[in-house]
Amino acid sequence: MRTTDQSAGQTRDDRSAEDAILSLRDVSKSFGTEEAVRGIDLTVSRGELVTLLGPSGCGKTTTLRMIAGLEEPTTGTIALAGATVAGDGAFVSPEDRDVGIVFQSFALFPHLTVAENIAFGLTDKSDAEKTNRVEELLDLVNMPSHADRRPDQLSGGQKQRVALARSLAPEPELLLMDEPFSNLDVRLRVQMREEVRSILKRAGVTAISVTHDQEEALSISDRVAVMNDGQIEQVGKPERVFEQPESKFVASFLGRASFLSARLENGTIETGIGTFDATTLEGYTEQYDRIDVEVLARPDDLRARSATPQDANGEIVARQYVGPSFIYRVDLDSGDTVHCLHNHVTDFTIGERVRVELVADHPLAWFPE
Repeated sequence: MRTTDQSAGQTRDDRSAEDAILSLRDVSKSFGTEEAVRGIDLTVSRGELVTLLGPSGCGKTTTLRMIAGLEEPTTGTIALAGATVAGDGAFVSPEDRDVGIVFQSFALFPHLTVAENIAFGLTDKSDAEKTNRVEELLDLVNMPSHADRRPDQLSGGQKQRVALARSLAPEPELLLMDEPFSNLDVRLRVQMREEVRSILKRAGVTAISVTHDQEEALSISDRVAVMNDGQIEQVGKPERVFEQPESKFVASFLGRASFLSARLENGTIETGIGTFDATTLEGYTEQYDRIDVEVLARPDDLRARSATPQDANGEIVARQYVGPSFIYRVDLDSGDTVHCLHNHVTDFTIGERVRVELVADHPLAWFPE
């Protein structure tokens, strides 16, 4: 449940600016009459990897472009390493912001070797300094023997590492990554997430990534900022944002979500799958008694079992095979629809009557109805 006094749809990031590399304050961007980004506050500390996560059209890429200097905010301020780069009458051009960018397409120069691609932005260094820096980065991305190859001789994962090395070469204060894994196949995408995070942490780089992929954001980030309709709905550590979402949008966007209609009454919660102690709910206090709520239940929070007609409380209406597991969709007699996660050896048939039970061993998030 949202326990702050924030207005719906906007979360203020009140992190200390003492060690901040990036600070956005009340940043908005309009294109004509369309407001793409609205009143964003975000602080990124040195060495952090923060991901802007949200559906297409939510404003995350526009936000990234404003940080890079490719777009100018309509209102608000952006500061890098303590210096204002946009707002309050200032606007620093992209090339003067000390920001590196890893593009979705990798954007490697096909006529240059790997070493030449990495060295491309090192215009203020001597040849010896360039050579040393390229060798350092080839070691960092685990490609020391690929210096003389050209991009068409590399795999997708190798191109990703070269693009990353090129962006890191000038030692930028901040690295921006725009959907960095979207051009990779699923297997390689998972591998490269781990590799890129490891490389950034070894290099001590501060980075912001943009993605619509929930699994990617949760797996690589120190913090996640979930965006919707031009605003940040919640920002925090991945596990907190997933387990304690502050809105139904965040709950639904981060993985499969079911909502149980319930009534809080005298310290208990009455749902379509049973009555439970109200302390099952995250942050419950007596002040919330006698209200209707919706309780978030993930598939692993629920189990279905075969039941007699008298004991059943729902019906299997669909199932999805996901390799080691089945996810069953159950229409409850109460009118709610939920999803239950089961080992692949558990086999219910469509139309079978079952009893759904709560098996969660953690406090559940909830929202006033």
